Amino acid sequence: MIPEAWGFAFRQTGPMRIGVVFPQTELGGDPGALRSYAQAVEELGFTHILAYDHVLGADPAVHQGWQGPYDVHTTFHEPFVMFGFLAAVTTLELVTGVIILPQRQTALVAKQAAEVDLLTNGRFRLGIGVGWNPVEYEALGENFSNRGRRSEEQVDVMRRLWTEQTVTYTGKHHQITGAGLAPLPTRSIPVWFGAASERAYARAGRLGDGWFPMMEPGPALDDARGHVVKAAEDAGRDAAALGMEGRVTWVGDPDKAASGLTAWKDAGATHVSVNTMKAGLATVDDHVAALARVAADAGLHR
Repeated sequence: MIPEAWGFAFRQTGPMRIGVVFPQTELGGDPGALRSYAQAVEELGFTHILAYDHVLGADPAVHQGWQGPYDVHTTFHEPFVMFGFLAAVTTLELVTGVIILPQRQTALVAKQAAEVDLLTNGRFRLGIGVGWNPVEYEALGENFSNRGRRSEEQVDVMRRLWTEQTVTYTGKHHQITGAGLAPLPTRSIPVWFGAASERAYARAGRLGDGWFPMMEPGPALDDARGHVVKAAEDAGRDAAALGMEGRVTWVGDPDKAASGLTAWKDAGATHVSVNTMKAGLATVDDHVAALARVAADAGLHR
């Protein structure tokens, strides 16, 4: 339950939407596997596919003592390119959860997001975060130390580019003089924030259309959500309109997955994604079989 002191509850506008986390690190580069996975997920009744992002991995042989969860051997499809492919083979909502926005050029991300949104007829949600890997930032020519502050201006710039045919913008980190995207998307694309610190919670509340908590339902989520809500209200925004997407990790236990979905529903989540990575599933069929059990227990259907 949310502490009464926050005086807040999310305003649900419909049933919680249940999607999946694309198993980036386990399905390799086979386009047939990607197509089969997406179409099977859609047939099972899931509403969206969420994919997260790393452009480059660090080589542990060079970076001695490397502690990151991914390295140069870990496979990642580039989300925008992958979503262009998926737009043609599925009608699911496509979600970046998250791309590392400050290591990418802002106008280019705005263009890529606009293109995916157009190709999917508005079935795109742009989840962003600031990342943790300085090796990747260095290789992409971006500053790791000010990534949080830059991300705020990036969101402002992208929203201008999505809604105005010509933009002139002078900021601390961006300069645009009479330039714009064509074709424009048909809307200002929803921007959701990955958040794992008080500063990130504040950004989500002030600027986001929704957010991705990095914890399970419980006291830590209640505390994090309180910071999101306060930041939204301080900015004069309707905090109850913010979406919240949780995550349930498959560990081979259907009852645990089902209870996880229930916990997020009770916590007021608008969305949740089921993650089947790191569960010893070797093939597309293995991942789909696990998701089929989750879908059946959750009563999903097309």
